[in-house]
Amino acid sequence: MATPVIMPRQGQSVESCILGQWYKSVGDKVSEGDILFSYETDKSSFEEEAKEDGILLATFFEEGDEIPVLTNVAVIGEEGESIEEFRPGGEAETEETAPEETVDEAPKVVEFEVEDNSPDKRIRISPLAKNMAAKLGVAIQSLKGSGPHGRIIARDVETATAKTVETPTTQPQVQAAPKVAPAPAVVLEEGDDYEIKAIPNIRKLIATAMHTSLQNSAQLTHHMSADARKMMKLRKKFKKEFTDGTISQNVTINDLVCFAVIRALEKFPQVNTHYHGDKMKWFKKVHLGLAVDTDRGLMVPALKNADDLSITGLSSQLKQLSTAARSGNINPDLLNPAEATFTVSNLGNYGVEMFTPVINLPQVAILGVCTIVPRPKEIEDGVYAFVPMMGLSLTYDHQALDGGEATLFLAEIKNQIENLTV
Repeated sequence: MATPVIMPRQGQSVESCILGQWYKSVGDKVSEGDILFSYETDKSSFEEEAKEDGILLATFFEEGDEIPVLTNVAVIGEEGESIEEFRPGGEAETEETAPEETVDEAPKVVEFEVEDNSPDKRIRISPLAKNMAAKLGVAIQSLKGSGPHGRIIARDVETATAKTVETPTTQPQVQAAPKVAPAPAVVLEEGDDYEIKAIPNIRKLIATAMHTSLQNSAQLTHHMSADARKMMKLRKKFKKEFTDGTISQNVTINDLVCFAVIRALEKFPQVNTHYHGDKMKWFKKVHLGLAVDTDRGLMVPALKNADDLSITGLSSQLKQLSTAARSGNINPDLLNPAEATFTVSNLGNYGVEMFTPVINLPQVAILGVCTIVPRPKEIEDGVYAFVPMMGLSLTYDHQALDGGEATLFLAEIKNQIENLTV
């Protein structure tokens, strides 16, 4: 009996996906577990496997098409079976008629998995995991895959590495996952001194989101600087405690800034809101969005109930979020801008002294954190000295917040940074 292959829903916030690459062609024989196609949301990439054996009787979309979730993408069955009843555009599909295992299925690991064949055994491994294993010197034959159908994924390589690599103090050494170069852009046209390249699907979706944000809000940015001496002392203290083994988390400057922002949001709950035109949604908890730069583009996962965490707990959770975003294992629901109540974007490590971050609607504001620069400051009457100052750039929606409110909130962030206690 012919069976449709639907576009899965990867998280409740995802309404459509972009078809990436077909790995099977119409007429090909497929077995359960074979990769049929890859697809992308606005922030992540996945792959869909065959749920049964048969022949790929039809495909209804081409690579690059944007497809609503739960739409029939292809049909698998026996040769000669009819496909017309499954063709999109007929009776609308719903979650009730879609195969239950596809709707509720957890997101598969990204990275367009492939299969390796060796003379002695068949090894199923994703390209990301294969690349990581090669760089870290891990024998893939020794790994046990935890991915779909026993496929080796990046997490398996990281786990194997963590078990074998230790520092002289016998504490596990954290291995940063190597960056994998994104797929080269398709060249559409070429001249003597130029190339016209296709824009990746992810970039198209990010561009649309940014344009929508600027079109549908009245964004204004205020800039201010905070004395970073207290924060730098705290960072030095935490670094020593981490080295000595007193604490298990290496608290960073960004962690301390986020901690200060949370305290400021508690004092200015009108900033911890969503703007919906004729109404505003006020949150009782702080769900902090953290901008993370990845090879696939900027991702902003949300850390739920961030106001409940200590500084070490906050640091640990932020690190886990950023690692998951960079490795492609992030829960797609956490990337929905509506999941966060406020976002922090830190470009300080890049030496940026001032910038204008763009709001993640429906949030009403976003903080840009800039680099620390020594600037003259009066430290007592008539006495000036160069003091490390951290640049802060607050973009807010003037429809939701008045300039005075935004200025007072930014001043409170400055105050929290300069007088931080943890």
